[in-house]
Amino acid sequence: MDPTPSISAPSLFSLAGQNVLITGATRGTNYSFIPIWLCCIGAACALALAEAGASVCLVQRNTPEGSQPNHESLNTIRATGVKAEVVYCDLDNTEAVKGLFQKALDVMNGQIHVLVNCAGIQRRSPSVDFPESDWDDVLNVNLKSVWLLCQAAGRHMVPLRRGKIINFCSLLTFQGGLTVPAYASAKGALGQLTKALSNEWSQHNVQPPHLPWVTPSSPFSRSVPELARVYLSPSSSLARTHACTLALLPSHVHSRVPANQLPPSSSSSSSSSPFPRNERLLADPVRLRQISERIPAGRWGDPKDFAGPVVFLASSASQYVCGELLLVDGGWMGR
Repeated sequence: MDPTPSISAPSLFSLAGQNVLITGATRGTNYSFIPIWLCCIGAACALALAEAGASVCLVQRNTPEGSQPNHESLNTIRATGVKAEVVYCDLDNTEAVKGLFQKALDVMNGQIHVLVNCAGIQRRSPSVDFPESDWDDVLNVNLKSVWLLCQAAGRHMVPLRRGKIINFCSLLTFQGGLTVPAYASAKGALGQLTKALSNEWSQHNVQPPHLPWVTPSSPFSRSVPELARVYLSPSSSLARTHACTLALLPSHVHSRVPANQLPPSSSSSSSSSPFPRNERLLADPVRLRQISERIPAGRWGDPKDFAGPVVFLASSASQYVCGELLLVDGGWMGR
């Protein structure tokens, strides 16, 4: 692996000249009653990467016939002054996913420097009743599509001896959870996949880290360089890692998913309405209290809490970080 560049510390976090492909970042801005970056962790990360200077390619689901695609995330990123493009693909269609990376290369001048796998779905049901179709859906989107994109990225990045792959995992990479056997299995496997790819590709300057889901919240008022200084200060609770294909692990976050991704017991029948990913937990006063009391940070996570970590992992600042699982969880796993 090449050494960390001998440049100023702030310059290490610059993503100028870098092209990013990110999944799971287009859900977020068509809900007038909620701030844009509360809607989607991926959208918050895409904006942060753009603010750090990167050009961004978003992956969006195919729009049903007669419907208009939601390009609010795309337009918001373009408003920062960087190049932003969108490619269309349903991540549950593994045959389509096999051609996705090439589609991104075609619109990004043949270069992808950073891949961020943030898309995911959830299905809840007691294990004795868990439908096989739900198992297949979750594993295809949360694991197989990620593997296919990582493999395509590796084929592009390894010969060029450069690249970053950031996989979003979950606290269920470490914990089993309740009534989510497919999700826990997929996220556990994704953590191991991240390490396996790092073992092979770090020597080629291709770094796969991962981020697990978190729980905090406050206005997105700092610039990306300021966020980087906060996250990397000696008093920061964000642990520095040591790896190459990287993963972020969030815990309990106020994030939103379409109603058609909620369990059947959801009170909504609208397939287009947004609902919190953790809707059941938020609606259960006992579980909400139990979870909230366990979080040392004293609050649930917010998508913008990933802005600093994702820029760190995508930039030269994390040059010697390979295959790590970076917890962004308000201290949950240390409790």
